[in-house]
Amino acid sequence: MRPDRALSLLGLAVKAGKVVSGEFSTESSIKSHKAKLVIVTEDASDNTRKKFQDKCKFYNVPFFIYGTKNTLGHAMGKQDRACAAVEDRGFATNLETLFGGSAEYGKDSDHEAD
Repeated sequence: MRPDRALSLLGLAVKAGKVVSGEFSTESSIKSHKAKLVIVTEDASDNTRKKFQDKCKFYNVPFFIYGTKNTLGHAMGKQDRACAAVEDRGFATNLETLFGGSAEYGKDSDHEAD
């Protein structure tokens, strides 16, 4: 895994308006089937991690635990962030590849169609 490339790609996705962050926005993105990939940081609380693991499992969205609140926020040009949802198929697919392609939960249904 190349963390520098993954964080750079995430920054591009943010500039393209294809990423939401923060618990409320990320959860809304998952529930509305917009999220194509969810990232939760290693230093997020156990409750936050479990909440998003469960949501991603239920909605069948790829889920990765990656980085710290500081590194995720910095990559997005924001303050510390514990979670983010990528809402673009292309960015999500490329990030999955950079993360090693082993999401904790299965891919969402329209990923297999692509």
